[in-house]
Amino acid sequence: MNDKINLINCPNCGKEVEWTKDNHYRPFCCERCRLIDLGEWAAERYRVPGEPTPPPDKPDSESLQ
Repeated sequence: MNDKINLINCPNCGKEVEWTKDNHYRPFCCERCRLIDLGEWAAERYRVPGEPTPPPDKPDSESLQ
């Protein structure tokens, strides 16, 4: 069994936290930091690099009849 405790820095505030099953917010130190990060993704301040996708085709009025 590995008794070594892995410590990481919270990606939001930089606080050192243990990487264990008991830390429900990992890799964050707390729910507040987790929610701040989620808000950054929701506001599109974070993005995964890649090619932009084209917008979906708009159906023309004839195809709706």
